[in-house]
Parts: sequence; structure tokens; C-alpha cells
Amino acid sequence: MSFADLGISKPVVNALAKRGITEPFAVQEMVVSDALDGHDLLVQSPTGSGKTLAFGIPIVDVVEPSRDELSALVLAPTRELASQIVDELDSICRAKNLKIAAVYGGVGFGPQIAAVRRADIVVATPGRLEDLLARGVAKLDRVQILVLDEADRMLDMGFKPAVSRIVGKTPDDRQTLFFSATLEGATGKLAAAYTHKARTHTNKPALDSKADIEHSFVHVDSPSAKFEQLTSQLRDAERGRTLVFVRTKRGADRLVKRLRSKELEAVAMHGDKSQSQRERALARFERGDVDTLIATDVAARGIDVAEVTHVINFDAPGDQDSYTHRIGRTGRAGSRGAGISFVLSDQVGEMGRIARDLGLSAEFELGRPSGGGTPASRQQRKQRNDNTGNSPARKRRRRRSNRSKAAA
Repeated sequence: MSFADLGISKPVVNALAKRGITEPFAVQEMVVSDALDGHDLLVQSPTGSGKTLAFGIPIVDVVEPSRDELSALVLAPTRELASQIVDELDSICRAKNLKIAAVYGGVGFGPQIAAVRRADIVVATPGRLEDLLARGVAKLDRVQILVLDEADRMLDMGFKPAVSRIVGKTPDDRQTLFFSATLEGATGKLAAAYTHKARTHTNKPALDSKADIEHSFVHVDSPSAKFEQLTSQLRDAERGRTLVFVRTKRGADRLVKRLRSKELEAVAMHGDKSQSQRERALARFERGDVDTLIATDVAARGIDVAEVTHVINFDAPGDQDSYTHRIGRTGRAGSRGAGISFVLSDQVGEMGRIARDLGLSAEFELGRPSGGGTPASRQQRKQRNDNTGNSPARKRRRRRSNRSKAAA
């Protein structure tokens, strides 16, 4: 299937082709036609699945250029995601003479105010958008299409009151496209409240079997052992650009400091960093000035950095989708990658289920210690065997000696 088969206009199809995008991803095939037909949508699809174009293409094809009204609004949980959505849609917007603007905190109001006043489409984080609404910079009473991207994350980050206030300022007859990694629980209730007769689509990509990724699970008995394993991995001469995932913002900063004490340079990205700090950290990582980036899931949403050779789950992912999308940042474009997960004893059950569901049971069991304790690295095992006389060469010499004595 081509994009033209989905009913997309020729200018947008051509703009995509210039970027080498000719075949739609699965989530785009699922939702574009329904979105073009004006249906409200509930879409369960994770980061990295192509969902930005899944909602962006219909917006661009439906909205007409206007000098005095905002026609489409996309709400996103983080500054990075808002900025990247704009970057992704900019070329197809220009093909239709539409103006798109990003709105997020951490930067001055002036340039954003000017951009919003000219924009047909605004991509915004809830907090900064409310600031602009309070200043009378933007009005939402002419919004035709409302997109909530990564709605589950917006809930996790405490944006529900702000989102509800913003949605309440949009027309009742708007079209709503609701995208989330899950449609259960509180997220599902919110989705039902914001949409009308919505069509539901579920896109849960399996682990990419074509990607050349070596998966490994390192079972450790304490947090300090995790740090020892991490430093060992980061000193590997064959390692290149590495993403390390942690659970909390504080944990990211703490890990950077601990690594520096071991003369291992790293940078952190999380929600408490200013926009300029986050951009500088990502730029240093992309340029190769520093080859280790410590990130939380929320901060890393939507970030796509080329030539990542290793992804290390310093803190275990919470579910199968998180594992897939963390590890899926390596082994791209024909390159070989490594996905390494540290597993504490109280995480064995849950991580074992994730590994089993992904077809990685053998890799998971391979990492489990046979006699208790933490499995040593290959280099540590070699050094220990050499020191104790148990190296393979010494074992072979002892076997030959024993055979000679027996023959005599």
C-alpha cells in the first residue's frame, strides 16, 4: 500500500517521497483513512511506531491555510516531543502552505507568541499553552482537530487538570485523535470522555526480529552490583554510543556523578533540566563529544539518535512495550546492537515474563547465576580462572598430564 492509496493529497505524497518516505507504517495504514474521513480515533500505539505521521498527515490534508485562526492543536507531554513533532511535520506543512509552531516551557515567550499568532497548527505542552491562553495570545474556539499524543504520559506527569481545561476551550464538534501506549484504566476513561463514537485501533509492534540485536540479562544481587556491571560495560573497548535508562530524574543525575568519579564521562536528560540543558546534552551525544547518555523514559520519548551500539537498562523497564522501545534504539539500519538489562532478585519474576513474551527466555535464563550470586563478566571470569589455575589452557595441560600418568 502507498500513501496515495490512503487518500492523501499529491502535494503531501510528494513531500514525503522527497524524504524517502514512500510506504506507510502499520499504524499509518490503520488510522489515516479514518482520520481523513473525520472520525474520532482511539489509537494504542507506542513511541517509534510512526504515529506522528499517522496523525500529522490527516491534519495537514484537512486544515486550510488561515491568517487569523488556529485550526489544529496537538498536545504533547514533553518539550522534546513537541519540538520533534514540529520537525517531523514541517516539510509536509510547507507543501500545503501551512504554518506550524511549537509551544513549550523553558524558553522565552516572545518568539513563541509571534509564532503562535501566525500558526495554523500548534504543538504544545499543556503548561505553556495555558500560559499563552491566559495572556490572550491564542484562542481555541476554531480548532477543528485536537490530538492528544502520549496521553498516558501526560496523565503520569500530572497534566490531567490542565488538559481538561484546554479541551474544554475547544469546540464540541471538533475531531479528536487520542494516541496512547495504553487505553486501559484512567487513560481509557479520559479517552472516552474526550471522544465521540471513536474508532479504536491497536498497534503493538513485536520486537523487530530483523534487527541485529544481542539481548542479554544480567542478574545482580544488589544496586551496588548494578553499578559495577555498568562501569564494566562502559569500559568495553568495543562499545560505541550508549543509552542508559534509569527510572527517576534524581537517579539519572546521581548516576552521572558516580560515573565521573570513575573517570567515565556521561550526560543526563530528564524533565528537571532546562530546555537549553537538554538540547546541549543531546547535541553532545549526537556529535560524539560524549558517548554515554543517561535518560528517563519520559525524557527519551521520541528521541532518535543514529549509531547507538548499546542500550543498557540500568533500571528494569516496567513492561514489555518499554523494553521493546528502549532496546529498539540500537541495531538500526543494518547495524549490530546490544541490549543489556540488569535484573535484581525482586525483579526476576516480572522480567522473566517480559522476556518470555518477547521470545527471549533462553537469553534470560543464560544470564541467571547457577549457584547463587552475580554472574561475572567474561573478562572477570577469565581473570579469576587465570588466578586460580582454572584457565582453559591449564585445564588441558592437567588432563594431558593425568592421561600420561594413567598410561604409565
